[in-house]
Amino acid sequence: MQKQTHVIICVTNDLSTDQRVHKVAVSLQKHLNYTVTLTGRHLQQSKKIDRPYQTKRFRLLINSGSLFYLCYNLRLFIYLLFSKFTIVVSNDLDTLPACRVAAALRRKKLVFDSHELFTEVPELVHRPTIKRIWELIERIFIPGIQRFYTVCRPIAHIYANKYHVNVSVIRNVPFRQPPMAIKKFDQPALIYQGALNMGRGIELMIETMKYLPGFILIICGTGDLENELKQIVTDQKLENVVFKGHLAFADLASVTRRAHIGLSWEENLGKNYYYALPNKLFDYIQAQVPVMVSDLPAMAEIVTNYKVGEVIQSRQPEKLAQQIQNIYDKHHTFEPALARAAEVLCWENEEKTLIDLYKI
Repeated sequence: MQKQTHVIICVTNDLSTDQRVHKVAVSLQKHLNYTVTLTGRHLQQSKKIDRPYQTKRFRLLINSGSLFYLCYNLRLFIYLLFSKFTIVVSNDLDTLPACRVAAALRRKKLVFDSHELFTEVPELVHRPTIKRIWELIERIFIPGIQRFYTVCRPIAHIYANKYHVNVSVIRNVPFRQPPMAIKKFDQPALIYQGALNMGRGIELMIETMKYLPGFILIICGTGDLENELKQIVTDQKLENVVFKGHLAFADLASVTRRAHIGLSWEENLGKNYYYALPNKLFDYIQAQVPVMVSDLPAMAEIVTNYKVGEVIQSRQPEKLAQQIQNIYDKHHTFEPALARAAEVLCWENEEKTLIDLYKI
């Protein structure tokens, strides 16, 4: 009788909004019949989650700052030391120390899924001491990893050249959604979905809304800048910016489908954003909503190749508003290209690489 394969997937978030790890867990369970447990942490604002696989959320006394990462890795290491698993999956550098040491001690398989260039995120660019600490962690724990994948080709090449490891690419695309008739919002609607963090261009989106009085901007997500962004909206007396907060996967998809244009305006704040290929771009395409993205190589390549929207021509609010108006005026013309792209850029195609990588 074949032994059951147990997989523990590790992240530092509260599991509620991380679509990538959810898709990985579903695929491993569905196609390989693995038993999957997804581990994260429980925060004060965390909502109850109901998933088709097991979940484990740790409660910590420290939930921010450098000490949080130390405490979390210690807690995760202890959990892994006494848990049943065949494969442990580290998502990003902030879970890798615990996962790699536990896998080595227990002689189990390790898989590393790097969602970004962790040491190049905007939060570290101007914090050289903290950045050097993460770079040291990277140099200690990444070399020698045999099963390693990331979200786009440029990031894969950087890791492969730096650490002489094989890195596969598994893009963060959504599950295929069947075509359906959707009633759009009554007024022209722009949507941003994702973290409300530094470098996402959200402040610029809000500034641009002053020049689009007939439009609404729907912001879905939470993050470090949430209160600051809400204060900007209040101070500028903007009534056409709506904060939806955290939405469950299905609710987020429903809101996105009703929008007219999806925004992804990341700033060039280091290599991580320069090479970014955000999952929201693919979510917009799957919802068959035209996109407007930053002039950064990976995003621009998708939009140009598939003809599903436009690349930002200027980051001046008045000019952005004019470009948005032009896209809205012709948004129906993107529908055939969006339908074709949605057939290709879906998890059902991307997971084939994932399944091969996880077969043992």
